[in-house]
Amino acid sequence: MRKGGILLPVSSIPSKYGIGTFSKQAYEFVDFLESAGQSFWQILPLGPTGYGDSPYQSFSTFAGNPYYIDLENLIEKGWLTKEECDACDFGSDDKYVDYEKIYLSRFKVLRIAYERSNIKDNKEFQKFKENNAVWLEDYALYMAVKNSFGGASWIEWEEDIRLRKPEAMKAYKEKYESEVEFYRFQQFLFATQWLALKEYANKKKISIIGDIPIYVAFDSADTWANPELFQLDGECTPIGVAGCPPDSFSATGQLWGNPLYKWDYHKETGYEWWMRRISYCYRLYDVVRIDHFRGFDEYYFIPYGDTTAEFGHWEKGPGYDIFKVMKEKIGKKPVIAEDLGFLTPSVIKLVKKTGYPGMKILQFAFDSREESDYLPHNYTNNSVVYTGTHDNDTTVGWYENLEKRDKSFAKRYLGIKAKKEVVWEFIRSALSSVADTAIIPMQDYLGLGTEARINIPSTLGNNWKWRLEEGQPDAELAERIRKMTKLYGRR
Repeated sequence: MRKGGILLPVSSIPSKYGIGTFSKQAYEFVDFLESAGQSFWQILPLGPTGYGDSPYQSFSTFAGNPYYIDLENLIEKGWLTKEECDACDFGSDDKYVDYEKIYLSRFKVLRIAYERSNIKDNKEFQKFKENNAVWLEDYALYMAVKNSFGGASWIEWEEDIRLRKPEAMKAYKEKYESEVEFYRFQQFLFATQWLALKEYANKKKISIIGDIPIYVAFDSADTWANPELFQLDGECTPIGVAGCPPDSFSATGQLWGNPLYKWDYHKETGYEWWMRRISYCYRLYDVVRIDHFRGFDEYYFIPYGDTTAEFGHWEKGPGYDIFKVMKEKIGKKPVIAEDLGFLTPSVIKLVKKTGYPGMKILQFAFDSREESDYLPHNYTNNSVVYTGTHDNDTTVGWYENLEKRDKSFAKRYLGIKAKKEVVWEFIRSALSSVADTAIIPMQDYLGLGTEARINIPSTLGNNWKWRLEEGQPDAELAERIRKMTKLYGRR
């Protein structure tokens, strides 16, 4: 069945208190998706963010971001007052998230709620702790210890706790028990609120597409608690880190810095950690988009300490074996393979063997110098088409910066007669294509420019900030989207 959806990060929802949350506005966005005739809401990773604010560099691959907890819900419970929330400075610009102010204010009010909640007597909380102990205990202790060291990365902690020596683990757990419980409390609120919102969406026949980054951050509970999973030395220092080689976009490549997996060890364990991770994703999402799918075929190894990605080399990943195990242990679940960038014959073969749909980005299609797989007439049914993703400029912004020859090609291909038609002709091209699924970023449906861009890869400081304004989008836009979605046989 042909389907359509909209890409909008949770952080971009126009909730109160500085950042998008699981608030009534999130439920209203689900209502908008329903009235617009959509089947999917695609979001970005939901993990807790640190330096750089990127959802792809999270403190945990299992935990949720406390920023997304709806404070108004806690006011209704009597754990906070409106005055306490209003007294905090969450930032003054409704169009953009001020992460520094969120960081300085959010945990203060959450702590007040924690102290008032009498959460220890809550049976649902006790059940949540039991059901999630396998990751929750390490994450909560990690965050408490991290705070005790002034937020420093775990590699800079005292040796006994850095290397998780039993006596140190026991001592820190006892010393910071209240702080550890505070972080468990945050995760309970996150999970309770998110799963309620997801259930609401599912009842309206809206499925959630979630995003799983292939790598975890080095400064994360995952790496600290499971060093055996990664290419680390005896002191837990990385041997090599992840990234991408130099290309036409970056002369020195991309140095991501994530620890690389010890794939032989994962294979020996039947990919136990991966199966646990993926299974958990299907509790949070209905469909999982696997980021940087190429890394399962081959991954780029950059020696630790290098300041650029120029001197790395490719090494073999687990290939189809991990997906074979996944299908055996978890079942045939819906997956989107992020197969963008330079694709070798072996990765093309891997995507085909898994049967997962790959991604087609319309903005990549209009290079007038060559025939492109991203042009709609070259698509196959088993693919997911986007006008652009969170890593691209908005279509309006992209078109404005397009080279003259490429712009002329786009006009001819899409039949664009006037500038005001550009974004809707792009959307029409995606929706009318043979791709089974079409996902359009919310900014494109709103016709917004570069000011609404989510992320510029390999940059820091101005990413992940854009937000919808109250009243945006509206019923008129929903109707226009619904009509075009229906016109091309999508739901």
